[in-house]
Amino acid sequence: MRTASHPQTLHPALAGLALSGAVAWAAMSLGDIPWLQSHGFSALTVAIVLGILLGNTLYPRLAPSCGEGVKFSKQMLLRAGIILYGFRLTFQDIAHVGVTGVVIDAAMLLSTFGLAWLVGVKLLKLERDAALLIGAGSSICGAAAVMATEPVLRARAEQVTVAISTVVIFGSLAIFLYPLLYTLQTEPAWGVRLPDFGIYIGSTVHEVAQVLAAARSIDQHTADVAVITKMVRVMMLAPFLLMLSMRAGPSVAGERGKLSVPWFAFAFIGVVVLNSFMPLPDALNKIVLQADTFMLAMAMAALGLTTHLSAIRNAGIKPLLLGAILFGWLVVGGALVNGALGRLLG
Repeated sequence: MRTASHPQTLHPALAGLALSGAVAWAAMSLGDIPWLQSHGFSALTVAIVLGILLGNTLYPRLAPSCGEGVKFSKQMLLRAGIILYGFRLTFQDIAHVGVTGVVIDAAMLLSTFGLAWLVGVKLLKLERDAALLIGAGSSICGAAAVMATEPVLRARAEQVTVAISTVVIFGSLAIFLYPLLYTLQTEPAWGVRLPDFGIYIGSTVHEVAQVLAAARSIDQHTADVAVITKMVRVMMLAPFLLMLSMRAGPSVAGERGKLSVPWFAFAFIGVVVLNSFMPLPDALNKIVLQADTFMLAMAMAALGLTTHLSAIRNAGIKPLLLGAILFGWLVVGGALVNGALGRLLG
């Protein structure tokens, strides 16, 4: 009896971690394929897709022996991954895009997230958490922002997956749309020439990988400016989470009405400060970033494993409609904001 009970207490955690790790490893391997890279599909995107495939086929039979480790991957490894994400950023990034880039990033973040709340909650009558997750993914840094917002809102797995789906769909569309817009901007029919197209891409496209894929289709200078602008936008994740934890209201409250404070956001800021003034040696930094990507991929895999497609179908068309409306604002409204602020501050 003892030998039978012992595995039951340890095996779920170890087996679940191993399963999440295996999916993450496969996703990172697939993410190195040039075709996927050129189309903006990162290891994180591939991880959740693989997770969903397994989660709706084999995983239900494995869940009793893997659930504990999968839950750990989805929660604790996610927070650790967000913290280590700070090693990708420095305050020097801000100097590279200047005041103009920072102000445009902030304007797009606030306007896009505000539009998500207004349209999603007030007009489409979506559940608030679902609308806010879609807003976070669209306004900041795609899937990473959705995953970082989830523990603050304590959203359901299917809401997180639906939000990430909008990032994948419309962010992938952006990869092909923005190079076309670049060629059209000098045409009379378009009639708009933006001060810096790199800032436009970096301030409006969802994922870092998608920003890079879209900007590289134009030229190297545009790619450099776009990525730096995007990384400054990513830095706004921590203050965004703090603001959300204070202002989102009852749905983020814990037991006895206590506020859910995203402590990992403070740690994220601390890592950015450390990386700005005492950067790690290049070799060590590369190892840390690889470990970070692996932990985030494990979290994405775990999310996919615990997501049921039936729940996504039950969400209906409204989440995708909200994602489409926000994408329209990012493209059209983003061009207007970039044009106006770029000329005003530039």
